[in-house]
Amino acid sequence: MQRKILVAYASRTGFTWGVAEAIGRTVSESGNVVDVRPMQNITDISEYQAVIAGSAIQGSKWLPEARQFIEKYKNTLSTKPFAAFLTCMTLAMPQANKYRTHVATWLDPICQMVQPVSVGTFAGGLDISKIPAWGDRVKFRLSVMLGVWKEGDHRDWQAIGQWAKGLIPQLVG
Repeated sequence: MQRKILVAYASRTGFTWGVAEAIGRTVSESGNVVDVRPMQNITDISEYQAVIAGSAIQGSKWLPEARQFIEKYKNTLSTKPFAAFLTCMTLAMPQANKYRTHVATWLDPICQMVQPVSVGTFAGGLDISKIPAWGDRVKFRLSVMLGVWKEGDHRDWQAIGQWAKGLIPQLVG
């Protein structure tokens, strides 16, 4: 059965947008109609039978517009299949797997508003030139110099695809 599914995202530097696009492509391959849209451009979600929402992490939280999106639509989201994901550089650090459980707790405020059928946690990417705040650029440059992480794209496309494929029965079942 074909369903209309929304993949909504919040991104600062484009890495989360890329993850949302990949999730959307995977979910659409099963015959669903999928819209991938930035959260700040969404004014109505009533036409969708399921929603996948994701955000980059800043300060151990989803971006403000992502939290606002969930708050605005939490009643509607609670009536349909909903999945959530995050992207963050913590998961690009050496030995990232030891942080994965802690990073997943950064979705707790979202899960308290709307219970997701699944949660995805993915490494993002770091392009210091795209970071808007000067102070944050300095912090990231220092972190790179100290070896906390490396600049570049750290997304694991296989893991993203597997998570998205696993969502399909939960969203359309």
